Amino acid sequence: MLGLKKTFSLVVISLLLLQTACSQKIYKDAKQPISNRISDLVAQMTIEEKVAQLMMSKNIIWDEKDNIKIEVAKEHLDKGIGLLWFDKYLEAERMVEIYNASQKFLVEESRLGIPAFVFGEGLHGVLAPKTTMYPQAIAMASTWDTALVEEVYTAIALEMRARAQNIAFTPVIGLARDPRWGRTDETFGEDPYLVGSMGVAAINGLQGRNAILIDKNHVAATAKHFVAHSVPQAGVNRAPAAVTKRAMYEHFFLPFEWAVKKAKVKALMATYHEIDGVSMVANKKLITGVLREDWDFDGLITSDADAINHLHQLHSVTENKAASAKKALETGVDFDLAIVKKDYCFQELPAMVKAGKVSIKDIDRAVSKVLKVKFELGLFEDPYIDVKNVTKVTHTQKHIDLALKTAEKAIVLLKNKDNTLPLDASKIKKLAVIGVNAAELQFGSYSMDEKVGVSILEGLKAYGKDKFKVTYAEGAKITNEVGMWKPERNGTLSNPEADKIAIQKAVKVAKENDVAIVVVGGNEFTARETWSDEHMGDRDDLNLLGSQNEMVQEILKTGKPVVVLLINGRPLTINEIDEKAPAIIECWFLGEETGTAVAKTLFGEVNPGGKLPITFPRSVGQLPYYYNHNPTAHLYAHLFKEKGPLYPFGYGLSYTTFEYSNLKITSENATADQEIKISVTVKNTGKVTGDEVVQLYIRDAISSIVRPVKELKGFKRITLKSGETKTVTFEIGREELQFYNEDMKRVVEPGKFIIMVGGNSEKLIKKELIIK
Repeated sequence: MLGLKKTFSLVVISLLLLQTACSQKIYKDAKQPISNRISDLVAQMTIEEKVAQLMMSKNIIWDEKDNIKIEVAKEHLDKGIGLLWFDKYLEAERMVEIYNASQKFLVEESRLGIPAFVFGEGLHGVLAPKTTMYPQAIAMASTWDTALVEEVYTAIALEMRARAQNIAFTPVIGLARDPRWGRTDETFGEDPYLVGSMGVAAINGLQGRNAILIDKNHVAATAKHFVAHSVPQAGVNRAPAAVTKRAMYEHFFLPFEWAVKKAKVKALMATYHEIDGVSMVANKKLITGVLREDWDFDGLITSDADAINHLHQLHSVTENKAASAKKALETGVDFDLAIVKKDYCFQELPAMVKAGKVSIKDIDRAVSKVLKVKFELGLFEDPYIDVKNVTKVTHTQKHIDLALKTAEKAIVLLKNKDNTLPLDASKIKKLAVIGVNAAELQFGSYSMDEKVGVSILEGLKAYGKDKFKVTYAEGAKITNEVGMWKPERNGTLSNPEADKIAIQKAVKVAKENDVAIVVVGGNEFTARETWSDEHMGDRDDLNLLGSQNEMVQEILKTGKPVVVLLINGRPLTINEIDEKAPAIIECWFLGEETGTAVAKTLFGEVNPGGKLPITFPRSVGQLPYYYNHNPTAHLYAHLFKEKGPLYPFGYGLSYTTFEYSNLKITSENATADQEIKISVTVKNTGKVTGDEVVQLYIRDAISSIVRPVKELKGFKRITLKSGETKTVTFEIGREELQFYNEDMKRVVEPGKFIIMVGGNSEKLIKKELIIK
């Protein structure tokens, strides 16, 4: 009898072991559906292991020599971890070795062997040393070229994954509706259609075109910042969003909806601010109601850094970390992106589950979303990176060439009186280059302080070699310090008296040369994310800082031909410069090939074809100023001021001219469910080849809700040779004609629509369309 019991016990143990082995095999079996693998793994996890997947670890397991501390790792990572953040910027090979060692520990030492996310910033290049730095996002938007933007983010993903980073906290797809905001340069502009199009292109580049699995040349993208973070009150970062419910649905939602439905983005970031008194990470109507239920988003929703802490620390809607964790989790937030371990709110969850204060179902939902993206990244099959590959694919000549091409396409010509540009090198013996931004490189937000690239001064010297002599003068400063994005300190304005002396020297240099290139604008101290009193970037006006405007005016008085270049991260109110300077170019932050692109443009090797993705107001008194405003928004001018913007949305000149004609609609009486084709003829009427961005706008002429005066619904960038004509065709339907009615339901109301096509949002030809 005893032997029989022993035999029975052995059989039971064997069956249990077999069941465990089979169960483990499911989540490790790449042939199994991801949903099965998730269910299997979640069923085996303890509450502590589940919650560990909902948090990150920053620098905990590495010593001062960047070697792994095994005992510390065993203490902190024995239950696994959701995300690793090592915020030192080491050589690429060493970073890969560190991350491979971290993944090895997690896979081999933690009980279930779950690999970690490793996040990277890739706004316009990987935030790391010796990577390719492309033009800033606002400049990429100025290309109006989605294929090019997808190519750029494909290259960024390749460099990022090679450095062992597998999830990117980018792109930024908020609408820049208040240029005082220091993060304006991170956006793709003010318009939902343009931002949505650029966002889809960026996500496709980062993730690849496979809707489910991501290969080892790509990363998971995180669209941010959901939602309306880009319109804080007074333009001050993290302030309550100044947005109505209708504007949020009509405009701010669209880029995120496209990111979810068209680009299949893997993750979204819920941010810090509040809307109408409800904190974003506690806004269940938007996080669960809109994202999960209305849009069927099944990816990961993370908080922004420390955003859950803000519930009790700043917004005072909860009492402590535990209450904040419960609130965010039940809202639908899956991941607590707290920077410092003591601030991790989600670490309170295991005790709350055991006390019956939090449902295990909410924990399982969140951990399932994290695991889903890890499975889709292929991390369970191969979490490691080939250390030999990183230098092969990083900052290659192909990527440098792409950075140059993007910079060339991003440049916007704002003014060109009497064909001042392009310059003729054969007629110039001496060229003056003036301004600190001519000698310094400015890459914009989320870039390294140590910059490698070609400055404007270097680019012009290289271009002028054996042609003309270049003389440099610093002129008036922007800040006393060289602009930098990351340092936890603010720039300081220069002494006006010192600037007077510098301006005198600059004027002298201008007089002694044939042409003056004057470079003004901002730097990375004056346009960046505000996250503390020591790291600020929001402004209360849009004028040139310091004595820059005075410098330009004094140089203009010399009578020499003057070209003004703007290097900046936001629209500037340069009214006097626009009135008096013969030529003005908007460069934004053009990346590492700034100088080469500028030189080629100034001398006509490149014909500028960029268009503004954001309106330039005449003063902050006009704010908010965006082109797709309602009819009475800018009905009158301010007292003693001129009406209208300084430069409208979609605006940009060329060294050639274009003529629009023959606007046609296939069916001028149609239904919303028809495919309606709109065509227009565009002719290059100038003497040189040039690019034009053909823009389609629509207005619902009579509607039950007040509608914008026009809305962008299509664009195409084309190249035309001198005298060449092309017919450009757009297709529209329900998606382009619909709006939210009084019940906040999308409808197309029968009636008259105005179809408008042209080269910017103001100079348009029109035709009526009747929807039955």
